[in-house]
This record gives sequence, C-alpha cells and structure tokens, in this order.
Amino acid sequence: MFGLALQSLKFQKGRFLASFVALFFGALILMACGALMETGIRSAVPPQRLAAAPLVVTGDQSFDHDVLPERVRLDVADVGTVRGVEGVERALPDVTFPVSELRDGTNSGAALHGHGWSSAALLASGPASGREPAGAGQVALDEDTARRLGAEQGDRLRFAVAGGSREFTVSGTVRPVEGAAGAVYFADDEARRLMGRPDQVDSIAVVPAKGTSPAVLAERIGRALDGSPAVTLTGDARGKAEFPQALAASTRLISLSAVFGGIAVMVAVFVVGSTLALLVQQRLREMALLRAVGTLPGQLRRMIVGETLVIAVVAVALALFPGRYAGGWMLDRLAGGGVVAPEIAFRAGWVPMIVAAATSLVSAVAAAFIASRRAAKARPADALAEAGLQRRWLSGSRLVFALLCFVGGGVLAMVTALVMEGTVAASTAGPAALLWAGGFALISPGLTRVFTAVLQWPLRAFTGFAGSLALNNAKVRRIRVAGAVTPVMLATGLATALIYLQTSQAQATEEAARELVSADAVITSTTGGFAPDLVDTIAESPGVGGASAYLPGTAYILEPLSAEDRAEGEDPDNTELQVQGISAGGADRTLAAPAVEGSFDALRGDTVALPTSLTGEKGKGVGDTVTLLLGDGAQVKAEVVASYEARKGFGTAFLPAELMLAHSTTGLVPQILVSGDDGSSTEQVVSQVRKATEGLAGVQIVGRASADAADDGATSAWINYMLAGTIVGYAVISLVNTLVISASERRREFALQRLVGATNGQIMRMMAVESVLVALVGIVLGTAVAVATLAPFGIALGGSGMPQGPAWIYIVVIALAGLLTLAASLLPTSVVLRGRPAEAVAVT
Repeated sequence: MFGLALQSLKFQKGRFLASFVALFFGALILMACGALMETGIRSAVPPQRLAAAPLVVTGDQSFDHDVLPERVRLDVADVGTVRGVEGVERALPDVTFPVSELRDGTNSGAALHGHGWSSAALLASGPASGREPAGAGQVALDEDTARRLGAEQGDRLRFAVAGGSREFTVSGTVRPVEGAAGAVYFADDEARRLMGRPDQVDSIAVVPAKGTSPAVLAERIGRALDGSPAVTLTGDARGKAEFPQALAASTRLISLSAVFGGIAVMVAVFVVGSTLALLVQQRLREMALLRAVGTLPGQLRRMIVGETLVIAVVAVALALFPGRYAGGWMLDRLAGGGVVAPEIAFRAGWVPMIVAAATSLVSAVAAAFIASRRAAKARPADALAEAGLQRRWLSGSRLVFALLCFVGGGVLAMVTALVMEGTVAASTAGPAALLWAGGFALISPGLTRVFTAVLQWPLRAFTGFAGSLALNNAKVRRIRVAGAVTPVMLATGLATALIYLQTSQAQATEEAARELVSADAVITSTTGGFAPDLVDTIAESPGVGGASAYLPGTAYILEPLSAEDRAEGEDPDNTELQVQGISAGGADRTLAAPAVEGSFDALRGDTVALPTSLTGEKGKGVGDTVTLLLGDGAQVKAEVVASYEARKGFGTAFLPAELMLAHSTTGLVPQILVSGDDGSSTEQVVSQVRKATEGLAGVQIVGRASADAADDGATSAWINYMLAGTIVGYAVISLVNTLVISASERRREFALQRLVGATNGQIMRMMAVESVLVALVGIVLGTAVAVATLAPFGIALGGSGMPQGPAWIYIVVIALAGLLTLAASLLPTSVVLRGRPAEAVAVT
C-alpha cells in the first residue's frame, strides 16, 4: 500500500498541502523548543573579562531548586586563602558595580560597569596606554569606552557611582573585551568601597601553576573554603560569576520550552488530524471503490498513514535546517524581552533535533491513524452512500472525550476560582482554556446545528434569497460547516483567553502594588539608585511629612525539618515571599495599608511585618520569630512586629530598609516614597523634593503609580503570547484549508446553480452569508471558551469575573477572525467560478 500512497500523493499534491504546512511548522517549533531546552539544560555562559582564568571562585547562588536574586559575595580574606592553596599561581579578586557617565549633570546613557584593577591583569593584551589607577581619584577605561566618551589620558570625567557623583582622572586605557559592557577600572580598595562592601569580593579568578590540573585544583580550593558559600567554576560555567543573573535563565528556558513545545504538539496533532479527516471524507468514494474491489480495512489505514508519513518525512527534513536557527531567533527575542540574560550561549546539538523529528513523525502518524479509522471501518455500500455528504458525526468515543474535556475544564475552573489565589491561578486557568476548547471542538457539529437554527431568522431577514440558500446549505452540510467553525473558535477563544490572562495578571499585580502606597510622590533614579542617607535628608525637608526607602526583593520563610522528616528524605516546606524594604520612620505616612496588629514604626533591626493571610497560615503572630533567608542567602531570626490585611493572593512582607540594603547587590535605594505634611499639596511636596535633590544626577520624580513591585511575570507573559500566536497560526492553516477544499469540492454544485440561471454575484453573496454564519458561530463559541477561562481567573485575582485589559484586544481578535473567514471562503470561490459551468459539471 506504500506504493499506492506514493501514487496518490503524486496526483493529489494540492490536497495535502495544508497537512504539509502544519507538519512543517510543528516540526520547526519543536526543534526550536528542543534547542531552547538544551540551552537551558547546558546553561552555558562563556566568560568575558575573566576568560584567561581557568577557574573562577564565586558565591553559590542556588537555594532550594531556585536562584537567589541578590549577589552572594565572598569575604576578602578568602582571596588569601585561595592564594595559599597548593597549585595556585595567581588569585585575583573581582568586583562589579554600576557606573554611569554624566554629561551636564545627566546620565549620558552609556551602560558601564566598575571593576577593581586586579581583574585587568587577566586581559590578554594588558594595558594599552598610560598606567594603572592609583588612589581614589583615578580610573582606567577600556579603549572602546574611551573612544565613545571622547576621553584621553589625563582627562577628567564625572561618573555617577555609589549613589552620588564624582570627578575622576583618566590614568590610562586597556584593551577592550569583545562583547563585554563598557568597563571602568578603579584601584582595588576604592572599587570595594564604591561597591559598598569593602570587606567582600564578588569572585576570585584563579590561574593554576604550570602542570596543575584545573579539576584537581578545584577540589583543593573547595576543601580550603569549606564552610564558605563558595563554588568553583570551570569551562563555560565561569561566566556565571560575571553574570549571576544568567543563572535564572536555565529554569526559565526549560519550563518555557517544555510548556510551549508540548502544547504546540497537541495543537499540531489536532490540526493535522482535522485536515486529514476532511481529506478522508472527501475521498470516501475512492475508499469505497477500493473496499469494493477487495481492499481490507487495514490496507486502507496503512495507505492513509503511509501518505501522511511521506509528507511528514519531507516536512521534518525541510524543517531541520531552519529549526535550529529558529531556536536562536527565539532566544534573542527572549533576551530582548528581559526573560533571560543576553549572556547565555545558544546551544543546539543533534539530540534535540532527533527528538523533535521523531516526535513530529509519531504525532503525524497518530493523527493519520485517528483520521483513517472511519474510512477503514465503513462498509463499501455505506461509504458510497456517504461519499457525497456526511451525516453521522457523534460516536461513543467522541462523546466520552468531550465529556472528559468539559469535566476537566469545570474542575480546573473550580480550582482556579476557589482554591488558587493571585497570579499562580494562571497555572490552572491556562490548561482549562485548552480543555474547554477541546470539548467545544468535539461537539461542534451539534452546536453548529443549534446556532444555525437560532441565527436563521435574522440572517434571512437581512440577506434575503442568498441568505435562505446559504442557511439551507448550512443545515444540510452542518458537519462540513462545523469543520470551518472549529478553527475560528480555537483562534478566537484561545487567543482571547491567553492574552487576557496576561493583561489581567499584569493589571492585578500593578493594582496590588499601588494599593500598598499612599505617598504623594515617588523618587526614582536613572543611575542605579540613591545613597541611603538621602531618605533622611528628604524626610527633614520643609513640607514633607514622611519619607521612606522602597526596595522590592525576594525572601524565604524557612521551615526546619524534624529529625523524622529528614530521615524520610522529606523536602523542607520553605515559603517564597515578595518583600519590600521600608523605612520605619516614614512607613505610616507613605503606606496605605494600616497595621492590624503592631506597628510599622517597629520595623528596625531584624524584624518583619507579615500579611494576615501568612500569619494565620504559619501560626505566627506579633511577637513571634520566623527564620528568613534573604536575597543573598543570609539567614536572620526576624521578630514579627506587625501584620496587615493584604489583597488576596498578593501578600507582601515588609522588612526594614537597612536590613535589605545590607543584603542587596548594590546597597543603593532604587525608590523613595514621599508624603507631604498636613496641609501641603502634591505640587508643594514635589517642589520641596526637587530642592532637596538639586545637584543629584539621574533624579526622576513621578506619581505613586510608578512604585514598582518585584516583577517575575515575564516568562508567563512570553509563554502566553507565544502560545496565542502558535494556536492562531495553526487555526488559520486549518481554516484556510477547510474552506479552500470545501470550495473546490463544491465546484459541481456551483456549476449546476449557474446552469439553472444563478449569477456569479448571487453565488458569491450566498458564500458570504455562509462565511458570516461560520464566523458568528465560531466567535460565539470562542467567546464562551474565553469567558469560562477568564471568569474563574478574575475571581482568583480578587476582582470580578470580567477580564482586565483594553477592549480593543477582543475587538481586533474577532474582527480578524471574521475577515479571515470571509477571505478564505470568497477567494477560492471566485477562483472556482472562473471556469465554464458545463466543463465543471463534465469534469466532476
């Protein structure tokens, strides 16, 4: 039967084009996702400035299968310890901190990093000109930065650093590192002081003595630093010491590629299966004749599977080359969107390509097998009778799967609305949308019949005879019409649901952040942050009633395991917290949420204020102590000094700003909240703030709506948008294919209508009405999918069941669905009508 399959493809290439396109793009997406997953698993971050050091010792950023958000640093004494390890030729400390070059008192926009001079010794070419910086007032620049700033040896430049601004003399230049950000080198002691941690370093670059194995030396260093939060990196892992933010890219890429690739496979199987089912239905007379001459059901099934396998092999082979580059393109887009660090290296070996190819082939065969079952099981007489028109659509298995989809969607909707809280509800709302869509797709012929009956009166009233004819066709051909309705429903429902899931989540997060703040103004910086003492300066300004630092971050409540749990291998039940660092003196005037117990004024030292939802869950009230792990891995025993009522699902803990600053990467205050005293207007407060910050670089004063919370929704946003785009793309392929095949199949019908007096215009109007009917039914069902998904999610976010986001998104989605349906129906019909009717009847 394989030879027959090849002959069939040879003479019916056009019929299988849609299947080929769907399989090609499915394989392309799978290969791209496989490459992204390998990139995440390998997590290669090639070193830049420290590339000449075969080993790099740095702080361990991992915790409980997660990545600590703040830099874990090493004691400066560890540099001496490493130098004393046998086999170490050189051990050089390295630090990194933000620096901004100022022009006329404002940030010039140049992205620069400050480093200690010791790390410059690793540059292969060494100093290019001049000498190393000596003392607190000198710097050395890399040549590219010097050229961009127009600076030469002896020039004086003003930089914003450590929350202030100072002038420095350029002592010399060094060779630039390809791909690295602009570098400003300070004397080592001055660099650590400007970093805000004079007794700490970020990393230690290690050069082994001649004949010493890096692997052996790494073990020796590990033993020497036992008890220190240090790890020794080699190979491409060394770049993680320079770019610790790249560590989070691994888990993000793995989760994104797994979710996106898995759902892409499901949608591809659905689209290919529906396309093949339509082709099989169109060829039922051919199948019936083969059965009549003795062809067995298994042979027919093998023929259909063989046809699909040939198409799939060609599609997969053609996708191999662009699939790898599609993965690199997607990684670039993710890096540009802030989902992953741009320093992570793209890796795409042969393993993900083979796995993606095999998965694509298996998916295609599975779709073909499902599509071939009906034709293979039908009796020859039944197939001949139904070759012109299919009437039966509901089978036992179809009904069972539809019920399972609806039950699953309903259960997930209840879990989303009643169990989940906050943005985590998206983890159940997203799969629910797919189940609702699957259920509606399985029973779409029945739903199409119902909606056709409901819409027949208004359509007939507005469209006259053409509408009557179109409705009669839709009633008789309801299964074929349902085949066109389904992709419209998928595109409308899933695109609307996934996009509004993201907009609702983003708006709820923004509202929750705003509800915490009652300040009249928020001060932000374009140069990395402010020195902590600026908060007190502003608070003492005339007309200012209170000022508070505002530092978003992440912490964990640690739950120690009992001896019995440890013996059983249980994992600790640690709770991740979104935290904000605030100044106790200005908290009551700048925060909108009143304390239910205790007072925010008590946030001094090792203390914490928790939302009431968490105090109830943990059984910790005011006066109790909780163990917190802060962003840099430091553990503190914090006393609960206040509790407050937080928005459902958006509980934020408050810590003293001083505590968070001591354990932050920069040690700078990113935002300052300011409230006026009684009787002061917002304009007066802003005026006083401008006077207090006069002379400071990079100061911006904005409304309180700009007070930011920690934002970790970028990954889910990209997953939702990528899924929406993929599903819409597949739905377009399915819709166009369905309507094009339908128009071609009705060539004889159109010819007979023309022979009895119908004009081309009348036929086109009839098809326009049919297209409107398909679009209306598809949009209504798609809207039902979106509502069933978004209403529980809205409840979980603490609001109403209405989606949050601009209405124009929904308008654009349904408008595009309607226009696409009209175009995909009318264009093929116009092509069919170009031939002479007598010839069309004769050929058919």
